[in-house]
Amino acid sequence: MEKNIAVIRGDGIGPEIANEAIGVLDRVAELYGHKWNYTDADMGGCAIDKYGDPLPQSELDKCLASDSVLLGAVGGNKWNSMPGDKRPEKGLLRLREGMGVYSNNRPAKIWPQLASASPLNADIVSRGIDFIIVRELIGGIYFGSHTTNEVDGEKVAVDELRYSESEIERIGRIGFETALKRGKKLCSVEKSNVLDSSRLWKATMHRLAEEYPEVELTDMLVDNCAMQIVKNPAQFDVVVTENMFGDILSDEASMITGSIGMIPSSSLGDGTCGLYEPIHGSAPDIAGMDIANPIGTILSAAMMLRFSFDLADEADAIESAVGAVLDKGYRTADIMPADENEQKKCQKVGCREMGNLIKENLTKGR
Repeated sequence: MEKNIAVIRGDGIGPEIANEAIGVLDRVAELYGHKWNYTDADMGGCAIDKYGDPLPQSELDKCLASDSVLLGAVGGNKWNSMPGDKRPEKGLLRLREGMGVYSNNRPAKIWPQLASASPLNADIVSRGIDFIIVRELIGGIYFGSHTTNEVDGEKVAVDELRYSESEIERIGRIGFETALKRGKKLCSVEKSNVLDSSRLWKATMHRLAEEYPEVELTDMLVDNCAMQIVKNPAQFDVVVTENMFGDILSDEASMITGSIGMIPSSSLGDGTCGLYEPIHGSAPDIAGMDIANPIGTILSAAMMLRFSFDLADEADAIESAVGAVLDKGYRTADIMPADENEQKKCQKVGCREMGNLIKENLTKGR
């Protein structure tokens, strides 16, 4: 198989973790006889520095011409004073919209080797943490109108939260289809006791449920969901929700697994060209120090192979290699155990060494 992959290395630790993911992809290509053609694209702070724009059309075009996009991370304090439409994060929103990737899928899964790193007590963790949050990505309050005006002598800011029935339906179907491939349980999260948009969300989800009789649909208010994720995460299989709620809940879910550095994500639309990235930020304070955790990005590359290229065996091989390295006690700084006795069983490694170890443990048909 030959595929074209656009690589956005980005800012901060982005180039470091992207390089390790590319190294793992190259090892997969070598083992399985594939060919990846990489095209570098600039987005975020690096694009601001080079072009004065967080995502110039030329760079977006590179992504649209690819079979999928692998992203490191963007942003940093250097660009925090930029106007809202020129901030690095604006480039990411523009990329999602331009690619039409309306479904962000973030797994929350605890690796057994890292169970002690979860902030939850052992009894809760022992019940299991393995669910996925399906987040609507290009609608809602992030993409509504944003205005700040002076009214009666004071500034008044307004952000529009808007959803159409068709937008809800298409993300709802992703939720139901994902549940069919997992435990056949779908939790729809909204705020229907307050918001009109959430009442439409709830009504649309229940209409869709009639088409998926095999899936058990439940409703949950977003504030209750935030509590339940830390009280009993084992109850969840697939969670589907709108953009802002999903942004917040998926970050919360990532932290109960022990480290945000371990969590990959995929963003997909109607086609197979997707955007794959770890959920953590650019961590400019540790950039260039070779201590970042590349596993979230490497697992994002595995998701790309699985969901965009239909290469399940290759994706399984990467995930098995990650598990093997963790089994042997290798840890980056962020996933080193706090307990001194547990630390003695582990060996701290840097970003490059972790990438090399995963490549070394990657074998065909594992």
